[in-house]
Amino acid sequence: MIQIKQLSCGTTVVMEKIPHLQSVALGIWVRAGAVDEPEELAGVSHYIEHMMFKGTEKRSAREIASDVDKIGGQFNAFTGKEATCYYIKTLSSNLDKAAEILLDMLLNSRMDEEEMKKEKLVICEEIKMIQDTPDDDAHDTVCELVFKGRPLGNSIIGTPQTLAGIDRKALTGYLKREYTRDSIVIAIAGNFDEDAICARFEDKLTKLAASKEEKSAAETLYRPDYKVKVRDIEQSHISLAVPGVALEDEDYYAMGLLSNIMGGSMSSRLFQNIREEKGLAYSVYSVSSAFSSGGYFNIYAGVAHNKISDAIAGIREELEILRRDGVTEEELSTAKEQMKSSYIFGQENVTGRMFSIGKNMAVSRKIHTPEEVIDGFNKVTMEDMRQAAEKVCDLSRYCGAAVTNKEFDMKAIMEG
Repeated sequence: MIQIKQLSCGTTVVMEKIPHLQSVALGIWVRAGAVDEPEELAGVSHYIEHMMFKGTEKRSAREIASDVDKIGGQFNAFTGKEATCYYIKTLSSNLDKAAEILLDMLLNSRMDEEEMKKEKLVICEEIKMIQDTPDDDAHDTVCELVFKGRPLGNSIIGTPQTLAGIDRKALTGYLKREYTRDSIVIAIAGNFDEDAICARFEDKLTKLAASKEEKSAAETLYRPDYKVKVRDIEQSHISLAVPGVALEDEDYYAMGLLSNIMGGSMSSRLFQNIREEKGLAYSVYSVSSAFSSGGYFNIYAGVAHNKISDAIAGIREELEILRRDGVTEEELSTAKEQMKSSYIFGQENVTGRMFSIGKNMAVSRKIHTPEEVIDGFNKVTMEDMRQAAEKVCDLSRYCGAAVTNKEFDMKAIMEG
């Protein structure tokens, strides 16, 4: 059973107790990510995430890692478009120690200037790693194109140039503005004492500001855009995307099912056409990504440099079939079973459950129980699928990004 409690300090705690387990996953979610960053501070949320591990008033970076090891914990963090999460999975008997470590990092990180300089170098290497991973680069680029002019188009990691401009004053100023009590969600799943964990956090967060101003972004008119990046690589990576649906959109479940039918498995349409029938790609798939204020539908293929036009033609072919014929009852039934299975598999460990309830509360500010999610997939009708297909079946509406070995006119190919 999932419980939600509002602490008197203004922070929300969301809890899922599973008494038969001996483990627990604890996460501190902060509603601060790339969408909150001004252009000159691109990447600052991710920078702060890194700096939280670099030492507090009473622990060095090594001691933070050592103290987590002493309780047998699994420890990490990540930054997204709309939120940042710091988490530890450990034995239930060590939960209080895990909570103390996370609180120490959140409240007492030193943000030392020398450590900041070193961590900038680390993040610059991370940027190079993404550039050396061309499929990731293509995905990030097409996302920026789809949401151009909107906060969702902001880069999570930033650039070497924006990082160079972030000094300690800018970083701590952003931290103070964005890490507020009303923007924090404590998420916990596993075997634990609900009253004890609430008491553990109740009086610890008062040094943070109570609230932050809600931001509003001007709506921008979507139009397709294209970008080709040239690298010395052995394969071309194509990412085509079009606006999709937000997390709370009525078509959210239908879009997820449609993505599964088009490119979510080995029996999917894109896999069978592009890989099995035409032999154009080893990896080809589609994904529907959703955020609180929007989403996008993305098709990816990794192909030989001289097969880009053929691959895009094959994708166009499948989208035209989708427009003309829709999906079948059998495809919808199969997709429902696959999506429900994937969701349930992800719920069968405490970290997955913590991620689910934490993200729901931090980003959507509401919880979707497993029963509601399963019901959401089960209720999708053929008419719902037709409406979802209308959003994605026109290739002329897609943005296109490619990472390849030489320049080419992607717009001309996309327009057919």
